[in-house]
Amino acid sequence: MLTAEQNEQLTQVEAGTPMGEVLRRYWYPVAFTRELEEFPVKRVELLGEFFALWKSPSGRYGIVPEACPHRKASLAYGVVEADGIRCPYHGWVFDADGACTSQPAERDNTQFQDRVKAHAGKVEEMGGLIWAYVGPHSADEPAPLLPRFDTFVMDGFRDIGWVDLPCNYVQIMENAVDPHHVEFLHGRYFEFVGRHEGFTAPASFGKEHVKIGFTAFEWGIIKRRVLKGATEEDDDWKVGHPLVFPYNMRVGGGGIHQMQIRVPVNRTTTRFMLYTVHSPDGYEHVDQPQVPDYELPLFDDKGRHVTNYVEGQDMMAWVTQGPITDRTTEHLGRSDIGVAMLRKMFREQMDVVARGEDPLGTIREEHERIDLPCEKDKFHAGGGAQFALDFCDMGSTRFSPVLDTIKKIHISAADSIAAEKAAARDAAQAG
Repeated sequence: MLTAEQNEQLTQVEAGTPMGEVLRRYWYPVAFTRELEEFPVKRVELLGEFFALWKSPSGRYGIVPEACPHRKASLAYGVVEADGIRCPYHGWVFDADGACTSQPAERDNTQFQDRVKAHAGKVEEMGGLIWAYVGPHSADEPAPLLPRFDTFVMDGFRDIGWVDLPCNYVQIMENAVDPHHVEFLHGRYFEFVGRHEGFTAPASFGKEHVKIGFTAFEWGIIKRRVLKGATEEDDDWKVGHPLVFPYNMRVGGGGIHQMQIRVPVNRTTTRFMLYTVHSPDGYEHVDQPQVPDYELPLFDDKGRHVTNYVEGQDMMAWVTQGPITDRTTEHLGRSDIGVAMLRKMFREQMDVVARGEDPLGTIREEHERIDLPCEKDKFHAGGGAQFALDFCDMGSTRFSPVLDTIKKIHISAADSIAAEKAAARDAAQAG
């Protein structure tokens, strides 16, 4: 249970607040790559602020606050030019570093031009997404580097599901350190919905939890579980999967690699993204010129939550807590130790940033790829393609525009591995 003041502090995202300053030390996906290829400028909201995001003809990206420093007209309606974005109102131009490079009606006043500057962020493209950093940085104290987590740079076939949720991101992140909800929300509740809608829920989700555990590590918290019939030697405990502080969760299993992204758009809106890579053993590369994205259903035509798929059940649980969960009246038990650990981590990082230091998981070393620990045999479900096919049919991937291709990839890979094993057995017997 938190006090009202503690809950207020924990859930803030605005500049100048302790948690808002922590959040501004990280990179966030703010658009799909295809969006700026379709039209080169876009208005985006992040951490309670609006920005103009653009891509120049040369391929360079930029992001600045939406309001032009001149007379506050929207730069999101600006003209994208070779060296930056031109305000539609009076034609002032700002480059990707925020410098004002042109003031058409002030041609003789160069000192005035030099005094005007927009607080530009940093922008990069990675894995079909446009990423932005809008926190503090300077020549003397540069921005941290964009972490190249494995999911975003590995080989495989991709798609991205997304939806904007009317709730604070913290109640979503608390779900990431709550293993027990799986056997009830995705197990017992899923079976209940299935009985009434005429389908069979995946059996692996309903397995009883015997033991749970959490380990702090350099990127956040690793979540572990032992399910009934399994041991601590199984992937769910021995490897686990991580909450990547402060807004991601890495999951996997059956040749599926996924980063669940929870972008704090503002205090009561979170963009939930499921960035999924299908790369099973036996996978043969499939060309993919553009990563497809698709919107997930949140409500049906009657205004009820859609709960006949895994992520729909999660979203129901998050959103029905209200725009901001009232943690002053909750009752945490022993099964909530991961939630308590995460809240402590948030508080610790507020103190770290207040001291002028880098918070957990910011990176300043050049790198090609960061591999995160993540289970492969999830829920002790065994090998083969069945877990992946259940994932496709009973999770968000059922709505993907490339669902048929994804299924074929997993079936073909499983057939390829089976053929290799059969050939090896035949060769051993012949020898």
